[in-house]
Amino acid sequence: SPTPTTASAAPSPTATPTRTPVELPSAAVYPVPQSLEQTHEALPVGGTVAIVSGGQADQSALEALKALLSAAGVGSIVEGGATGAEMTIYLGVGGPGSGDALRALGAEGPKGLPAEGYVLASGRGPDGTPTVVLAGADPSGDFYAVQTLRQLVVAQRGEAWVPGVSVRDWPSMRVRGVIEGFYGLPWSHEDRLSQLEFYGRHKMNTYVYSPKDDPYLRARWREPYPADQLALIRELVDGARANHVTFTYALSPGLSICYSSGDDARALISKFESLWEIGVRAFAVPLDDISYTKANCQEDVSRFGTGPSGAGSAQAYLLNRVQREFIQTHPGARPLEMVPTEYADVADSPYKRALRQGLDPNVVVEWTGVGVIAPVITGAQANEAQQVFGHDILVWDNYPVNDYVRDRLLMGPVVGRDWNLGSYLVGITANPMIQAEASKVALFTEADYYWNGGAYNAERSWTAALREVGGRAWRALEVLAENSYSSRIDATESPALTPLIAAFWREYGSGGGLAASRPLLGYFARMRSAPSELRHGLEDAGLLDEVGPWLDKLGLYGSAGQVAVHMLLAQRSGRSAQARQLRSSLESQVASLRAIPQEVAEGVMDPFLDRALASVQE
Repeated sequence: SPTPTTASAAPSPTATPTRTPVELPSAAVYPVPQSLEQTHEALPVGGTVAIVSGGQADQSALEALKALLSAAGVGSIVEGGATGAEMTIYLGVGGPGSGDALRALGAEGPKGLPAEGYVLASGRGPDGTPTVVLAGADPSGDFYAVQTLRQLVVAQRGEAWVPGVSVRDWPSMRVRGVIEGFYGLPWSHEDRLSQLEFYGRHKMNTYVYSPKDDPYLRARWREPYPADQLALIRELVDGARANHVTFTYALSPGLSICYSSGDDARALISKFESLWEIGVRAFAVPLDDISYTKANCQEDVSRFGTGPSGAGSAQAYLLNRVQREFIQTHPGARPLEMVPTEYADVADSPYKRALRQGLDPNVVVEWTGVGVIAPVITGAQANEAQQVFGHDILVWDNYPVNDYVRDRLLMGPVVGRDWNLGSYLVGITANPMIQAEASKVALFTEADYYWNGGAYNAERSWTAALREVGGRAWRALEVLAENSYSSRIDATESPALTPLIAAFWREYGSGGGLAASRPLLGYFARMRSAPSELRHGLEDAGLLDEVGPWLDKLGLYGSAGQVAVHMLLAQRSGRSAQARQLRSSLESQVASLRAIPQEVAEGVMDPFLDRALASVQE
């Protein structure tokens, strides 16, 4: 298994051992809770469960709870107290009996927890009945408590059980989410709905709609959406709300806007109004990837001057008008966000100075770190960014985005981010890959890091991500992800294969090769079989469609690797004719591999095959 670099971390929460037949699985809950302790014996869920909410619980939380109970095999779910129920679940604060249940379980309520925090306690209630209390500091907390319970239900001996636990949990970062901000084919509507459900399950609370290739966001930003496209966005807004995700609409007018134009300002605000009417409450104005050395209109030159400082003043003028005429006149609107044209590094400049001095202090500034793709983001850097921009900072994290390396998948865990960034930032939104389903592996780890950076362990989180996304075929998915691992934030490639190859060459160079060939051949066999295993065992058809060409190349590399090792062993044992025959087969396979543009095990497999060919005479 790979051992990626982890963020510096506080000690992880641990579960105390249980003496009951049903034990809490190690690291069972993701994102890892702030505090989780196993306190009581495990409880059978039973066939009849009563849900007591007093009519005050979050509706999405209630629906999610019913869904998980049904999936656990509960035959009868009764809302309100029910005589004869085998388990009672109290959902939300203030429901009848929830306080007595918490006291019986020896647990505190959620009072005093930060927003989105929650308490989950399970054990025997006042009357001895198996009891679970799910109580959030707010509706999102109720919803997140259910997401934690979902992961604690264990199927054993033909029935569902819940370990007796006490969980007290809250996020260490306020804004946690994803920005669809890549260049290339935008995600489909179905992709986005699937993503929103994934975010809710993993306690991410933000989705920023900013696909670069949506013409109504950039090139045709002044034009209203056609009715059918606006209806699709409304579905996304509704889907986000159901999953406790804030849908942020990001309009990018910088290619053509005249900042001083009243007509353009009104067009931008009118566009926002049309989105407000369908339920959008969070808005952003990205002004990235544009030129500020050439103005779009002479009026801006006359009013603000030229060059970076003029551009910064012009942008502040427009954004202040949006803040004044739209955000402040719409109660319930979230803080306006903007992406500056200089969105990376912490060096001061005339542009940043103009924004710092002119931009309304309530506007949040997005920043990518020290670099467009930042290998590390530290608290000190975040603090510097806040000082140089003079505003609250939201990180636009360009991982695992792959629009700059479209022949690659980036499926390693997030690393290199200080564990306590939540103390310096509003939050982080990750820019994902063009491949929505494949992005979920890295995004799982992002969600885990966002929620509780002090307990984040990249290797454990990554393995949990593969288990969830891959299901029963997760071991085959692991082989694909291991060989799609390296990125600008972590240069490690093929962390399981690379040491096997190195060990083989060391032994082969010293006159051996047989002992080290066995584990290497075993790994090549896994590569060869992974495509078939995933295509027969993976339930996510969308993921299979996305990664098909990479899977094919992975399997061909596995086959070629096996041939290369057998060729070298034949050469070593004096079977020259067999070695030459295998060499001819390998040359053909290498030619086929090089005709496939997708990259797998980049910088690892090709050098291995080339060296193998060079080691055997034609």
